[in-house]
Formats: sequence, C-alpha cells, structure tokens
Amino acid sequence: MGNQVQRLKKEDTVLVGIDFQERLMPAMKDKEELEEAAVKLVKGCRILGVPVVLTQQYTKGLGPTVPAIAAAMTEAVSEDVGEADFQPVEKTSFSAMGEPAFVEILEKLGRKTVIIAGIEAHVCVQQTVIDLLDKGYTVFVANDCISSRSNKDKKHSQRRMGDAGAVGTTYESILFELLKGAKEPGFKQISALVK
Repeated sequence: MGNQVQRLKKEDTVLVGIDFQERLMPAMKDKEELEEAAVKLVKGCRILGVPVVLTQQYTKGLGPTVPAIAAAMTEAVSEDVGEADFQPVEKTSFSAMGEPAFVEILEKLGRKTVIIAGIEAHVCVQQTVIDLLDKGYTVFVANDCISSRSNKDKKHSQRRMGDAGAVGTTYESILFELLKGAKEPGFKQISALVK
C-alpha cells in the first residue's frame, strides 16, 4: 500500500452502522453524543445518496436499533430523499463479514470504500473493520460514531484499527469530504444538519 492517500468518493462509498441496539446503547460511554453523531452521519449519507446498511447482533437478546437511528434511516431527510424502509442485517457473528447476508449486500452494492460507525468499538466494530481490510476494502472509521463501555477499550481498538490500515476521522469530516464543495447538491442540507 505504501503512502497512498485514501479519499472518500460518494459513488464508491457505503456506510455501515454496527449494532446500535436498545440493550447495548445505554451502557456506552458518551451515549448521547454517540447517538447524535450517528444520526447526523446516517442522515447526511442518505442526503448524499450514499447507501446505508445497519446490522443488529442477535436482535432477540439485544433488541432493535435505537429509535433515533431507525428514524434517521426511514424518515424523509430532504426534498429529494423521502421516507424509506430499512431492513437491518441480522447477525450472530461479531464481525459483520462473518454474516453471509451482509457480505452479499456489500458485493451487490459493488462499492470498495466502507465508512464504519457502531458499537462496541473493541468487539463487533474492530472485527468487522479488520475483516473488511483483509478483503481489500478501504475503511474509514467515524471515531465520534463508535463507542465501548470503557474509553480504554475504545482507545485501544482505535489504535488497532489504525495500525491495520483503517482511516480514523469524524462524521462531519466524512460528510464534507463526500460533498466536495459549497456548490455541490446537498451542501445546504449538510450544513444545516451539522450545526
């Protein structure tokens, strides 16, 4: 790989949200900020036409996706992007890549850059990121959209993912990089969203 610069291009990017579920979220560090950032990232990607895939780990035990993030997936987000249905990908493997239905969705989308958000950073997020990198995907981790029960676990997982080749960044940086410029479609909506 060498010193190759990684860039986000909206036509080659997909957002994957890992396990933002009702029985996991309450235990996360800084859960309110996490949820707010994740909601903005999901809505921003939808405004920009970037596909969003959400996973749920053992829904029967850990519950559905939290209401705010489920709403960000389904409600109208701009004049051009109306209401939508969403079907989370059910998994029991910690890595989303261990779930054949998830791999199939990614392959069908045919995009090689994956933005990752989700919980927990040091378990399902980290294992998914490492498996994606191993399969040749370019991975951006939205560091303000991941969390663990402890900051120590999050910090070490961020280092591990970075060492493995993932690019650590923030949701706002991601949205503006996908946008590219103030004259691009979606600029006004994204600017309003991040305020």
